[in-house]
Amino acid sequence: MATTEEKSIIVKTTAEIEIMRQANQIVSGVLKMLAENMSPGLSTMQLDKWAGEYCQDHGALPAFLGYRGFPGNLCVSVNEEVVHGIASKKRRLREGDIISVDFGVRYQGFYGDAAITIPVGAVSTKKKQLLDVTQQALELGIQQVKIGNRITDISRAVQQHVEKHGYSVVREFVGHGIGSNLHEGPEVPNYVQGDKSSPRIVEGMVLAIEPMVNAGTHKVKVLKDGWTVVTADRQPSAHFEHSIAATAAGPLVLSRREGEKVPFLA
Repeated sequence: MATTEEKSIIVKTTAEIEIMRQANQIVSGVLKMLAENMSPGLSTMQLDKWAGEYCQDHGALPAFLGYRGFPGNLCVSVNEEVVHGIASKKRRLREGDIISVDFGVRYQGFYGDAAITIPVGAVSTKKKQLLDVTQQALELGIQQVKIGNRITDISRAVQQHVEKHGYSVVREFVGHGIGSNLHEGPEVPNYVQGDKSSPRIVEGMVLAIEPMVNAGTHKVKVLKDGWTVVTADRQPSAHFEHSIAATAAGPLVLSRREGEKVPFLA
């Protein structure tokens, strides 16, 4: 779940990171299950129900349900919806849609958080390229999670890749630290904020990096439900997220899905 809240930075121990890995593997299991079962005709509420049941079966609590009043287990955002879409029994997926599913859990006192954007059946070349570039941008950001780097190094890697391909990054919502709270410091923007200094990455920091990439303008609007964020020009948007720990051996992706294909980075 994207945030613009600024919180304090809390470094984790090796034992805490292991619990967070377990939490994130529950999240990744949900996302993998949703991707494998995505098909035209499904209601977005069915996806929400499956996510909640999987979470319960694995001894975790859905992190988003009730968070600041959010009404669902899962954020489900279709086509021009960027983030924070609310599941509905009436909303049914159609061939050619792309759907961002963002899920989080609370497990043994710690949180996991990740997101993917899934094609529904065959999608247009335009949408497929948007998904590819967004996922590539996430992986380039992950590569910058090195001790001694700054958060800005992540932001720059994401922004440069996205804009090189003619897309734009959302500015109103950003990634975040994560741990015993769903949202902790530091904020992780997907763009460089001018000359503003950013925190250094230290061992034990855990970050949720989540590029939100629009096919058109970076500008967004929030719908009347108070949650669903859409692109201002109603062009498609994609969203990918992983939770990553900074370790002495490099970035450790806690939410990597079983069988996940890491995109080729030219």
